[in-house]
Amino acid sequence: MKTKKQISNKIQIVTLGCSKNWVDSENLITQLKYNQFEVEHNPIKEVSQTVIINTCGFIDRAKEESINTILEYAGLKKQGQLEKLYVTGCLSQRYKESLEDEIPEVDAFFGTMEMPGLLAKLNANYKKELVGERIISTPLHYAYLKISEGCNRTCSFCAIPLMRGQHRSVPIEDLVLQAKHLARNGVKELILIAQELTYYGLDLYKKRALNELLQKLAEIDGITWIRLHYAYPSKFPLEVLDIIRDEPKICKYIDLPLQHISDPVLSAMKRQISKEETIRLVNTIRDKIPGIHFRTTFLVGFPGETEACFEELCQFVKEFRFERMGVFQYSQEEDTSAYGLGDLVQADTKEARAAELMAIQESISYDLNQQKLNKVYNVLIDKKENNFYFGRTEFDSPEVDNDVLFESTNKNYLRIGDFVNSRIIKADAYDLIAIPEL
Repeated sequence: MKTKKQISNKIQIVTLGCSKNWVDSENLITQLKYNQFEVEHNPIKEVSQTVIINTCGFIDRAKEESINTILEYAGLKKQGQLEKLYVTGCLSQRYKESLEDEIPEVDAFFGTMEMPGLLAKLNANYKKELVGERIISTPLHYAYLKISEGCNRTCSFCAIPLMRGQHRSVPIEDLVLQAKHLARNGVKELILIAQELTYYGLDLYKKRALNELLQKLAEIDGITWIRLHYAYPSKFPLEVLDIIRDEPKICKYIDLPLQHISDPVLSAMKRQISKEETIRLVNTIRDKIPGIHFRTTFLVGFPGETEACFEELCQFVKEFRFERMGVFQYSQEEDTSAYGLGDLVQADTKEARAAELMAIQESISYDLNQQKLNKVYNVLIDKKENNFYFGRTEFDSPEVDNDVLFESTNKNYLRIGDFVNSRIIKADAYDLIAIPEL
């Protein structure tokens, strides 16, 4: 961050971490603006009198980024470049007491569910009537829709329940209200997010209700794409597959973090699913929805992950050839059930395993992208940078998946937020080059 100049009468919000944090910040921005505050999100050059940092505490690198950001703004406060500094989000929820002791420059820390308290600190009122209203900070044609908060799963490596609490579904009528508001304001793509999508509804309706929610959202005029993120593989509701297959608005794409495939590791991770069950689920999804694109993630370096376990994971990735894949390195998290196992895999071994797995995936991604050459896809145009437009197919989520690039010329004018039928003329491992199909 480059900053020298102070701008008064403005609140700036700095958001770190995942899309769920992003939605929390958008809801905070909405509340502040309806309280007549001027708000800027993720500033670049200027500093306000008041700064709010929405932190992430998921893994070591995220925690380090959050702490460094707090310290940076704390330093600016010491220099007199801002008057008030507040911290919210996952890191603040989990480590509030120690952060208060270590960074006294912060005026107050708030947890993940303490927005009314934060607003009160700013002499603002929490307006319950704003349900359904949200000022988005993504490009105007897509938005994240958080359908639940928290998680009831017991994965031994994960601290999310410690930071976000137990699963709490947002009622269907509230989500439909939000989605209609977004559609009226130009949103064409809804990206459904949660700590665990497939658990949706169990607390409110005593049954899994993701299928019913998808049906309601698909009826909304103006919404063209509905995308599913963060589905849990154990007890996956197979009835959802029919609506993904049959409803044109639902992208043939699913984010299904598998984390591992070796049974000893899955058991130690408390994933509540076996290798055999995982393979059966992946095959069922592909059989039910021909052409579906998977995004998955794997965790390497978990305590007890032997070379044999890792090799089993590599072979699984080579065999099942997932269209999109990410890799995390295990980070020991206090108060999780895996914490007592220690951090047994050396850091350089974790790094090497992550690199090896991603090298395998790069080759797979290249081969799969080559199969797209000369095919025509409907592409949503996201942005223009330098001499290129950047877009996505229904098989790609923003920020994490492939981009489709179009060269910008006088004869090739595209509008941000439009859908364009496009022919793929070139491909590498992670990008496609296209021309509009006239």
